[in-house]
Amino acid sequence: MIVGQAAKSAGLPAKTLRYYEEIGLVEPARLENGYRDYDEGDLSRLKFLSRARSLGFSISDCRALLSLGDNQQRSSRDVKAIASAHLENIEQKIAELRTMKKALAKLVSSCHGDEHADCPIIDELTK
Repeated sequence: MIVGQAAKSAGLPAKTLRYYEEIGLVEPARLENGYRDYDEGDLSRLKFLSRARSLGFSISDCRALLSLGDNQQRSSRDVKAIASAHLENIEQKIAELRTMKKALAKLVSSCHGDEHADCPIIDELTK
């Protein structure tokens, strides 16, 4: 199938498919007219990438996961290590976001939000 059909089937923009080809994550065949020809294997990889990216895996992690997925002799330990490291990063980001939320909530509650120019939010941000 050509790029537009593959993109629709994988739920990705055609531009993303071209990018994934450019960086070597998929390698569709070419038709005589030069169009990309995605087969079921390519489509499976694209759907895998779509799901992995929706979970926040980096391109590097996706490359490693695809490589492991292609290797029938893989160890699930290696797959779990990548996913566990990603989970730790997410947990760290959540903790950082909670800290940011708490600080911002404190600033918002300290501001009267009225017609006066006096604003604790601006004061705190300019320190």
